[in-house]
Amino acid sequence: MTDLFVTWSEYHHKIESLAVKIYKSNWHFDQIVCLAKGGLRVGDILCRLYDKPLAILSTASYGGKNNQERGVIKFSEHLSTIEPIGDRILLVDDLVDSGVSLAESVNWLKTKYPQNITEIRTAVIWYKSASVKIPDYYVEYLPNNPWIHQPFELYEQVDISEFAVQLDEA
Repeated sequence: MTDLFVTWSEYHHKIESLAVKIYKSNWHFDQIVCLAKGGLRVGDILCRLYDKPLAILSTASYGGKNNQERGVIKFSEHLSTIEPIGDRILLVDDLVDSGVSLAESVNWLKTKYPQNITEIRTAVIWYKSASVKIPDYYVEYLPNNPWIHQPFELYEQVDISEFAVQLDEA
């Protein structure tokens, strides 16, 4: 497996590129649902650009050393949102790896809100070729399925006490 290292600048540029792709599709949605944790920053920026309500669906499927071991996907019991769920949902995450999380999240939403949702489209920054689910919108297709090292992963690899010492020395 190859590695792809992403800087903060590249990361934000890709989210902006994703926003423009969605905009150019001329598809109108009522609400953004982001998958936490990876989709939080994507959802936050898109909800600000589009001025649409943001809902958060907490999911977890990775663990182990450096969060690189895929396990069974788990979902929160409820969707976190202020606004009632809309009928046209943009479901966002940072990437689609196997595609299982994205596909299961679509199913979760349709099962929990069958009376509300008429359409769900998906958007991610990175789409890996190993995915069983093709997102409706993506910025970069990755045929070699690299492990993506995102800039915020630093916070998963440093102990808060070590971080405090580093900041005190700066």
